[in-house]
Amino acid sequence: MVRFGILGFGLHATKRLMPGFQRAKDSCVTAISRRDLGKAQDSARIYGIPFAFGSPAELCCSPEVDAVFVATPNACHLEDVLLALECGKPVLCEKPMGVNAQQCQKMLEAARKAGLVLGVAQVFRFAETTIRMRQRLESGQIGNPVFARCEFSYNGIQHPRQWINDPFLAGGGPIADVGVHCIDVLRFVLRDEVEGVYACGAFDAPPARMEAAAALTLQFRQGTLAVVLVSTRAAYRTPLEFVGEAGTLRADDGLSVERPVRLELFRKGVVETEEVTNDLAYARQVDAFAAAVEGKAEFAAPAEEGWRNQAVLDAAYRSLKTGCSEPIPAFGIPA
Repeated sequence: MVRFGILGFGLHATKRLMPGFQRAKDSCVTAISRRDLGKAQDSARIYGIPFAFGSPAELCCSPEVDAVFVATPNACHLEDVLLALECGKPVLCEKPMGVNAQQCQKMLEAARKAGLVLGVAQVFRFAETTIRMRQRLESGQIGNPVFARCEFSYNGIQHPRQWINDPFLAGGGPIADVGVHCIDVLRFVLRDEVEGVYACGAFDAPPARMEAAAALTLQFRQGTLAVVLVSTRAAYRTPLEFVGEAGTLRADDGLSVERPVRLELFRKGVVETEEVTNDLAYARQVDAFAAAVEGKAEFAAPAEEGWRNQAVLDAAYRSLKTGCSEPIPAFGIPA
């Protein structure tokens, strides 16, 4: 059993992480930290967590913690990850891994120097929807993928995570917040890398500092063209679709963990359906990381994947400014 400490015990921790840990088999939460010690103690009492701390350093140094889950605002990830690694703790960092690719590279280099496992919480790599779609594409059910589409919208104006509306803490709008999920899912299912991005965005009336919605066109190395649509001004929706030379695979709620997802395969005028559920995605994620910490298996979302996703995000934000398609540079991750 790997004992986790959670840095940043906010809405995401209570809504998603704790239900996942409660269903996990090989991992548990023994400590949390919040800036307000009193709130940390209250949260620990509610969830039956043994230890509560008022600072990240206290949690990371605790002998009751085997691994650290960083769930703080995006701008805090670099400092928190480096702190945990310095304290000798493996780290699972919430997405996006940083606010730019250089930060991700620093984390990766620090983890390799320390000889510790560093992963990024791209939870949909552990969701049944994306696993099944990946398997179906790999088996050739739709032929060579020509187009792909992934959307993720939600209403962020009155969202309880108010830090997501602060450009310093968030590092960007919905491109960074949920676009990173779309980018990672497309890379994961297609087993391919993005080589270029074109982005256009919609902004609220001045003085808007972050995009409220965006459309990204991704060019994949093997020829697939993909579209990512994201917004924090629309109702929750997460359709996912892959169009191939021999058929189409789609799901209206592809990235939902709230309800069963219906996969539909259209091929030669015949529709095949399969119902799956992603309700164990968060539990699978932490158990998979626990297995990596114990040396039993490789983690499916290592830090390198967070770095690659961030390189795409950086290119998308450059494209918003330049109005041009932007290439994905190679930063030379050390072997």
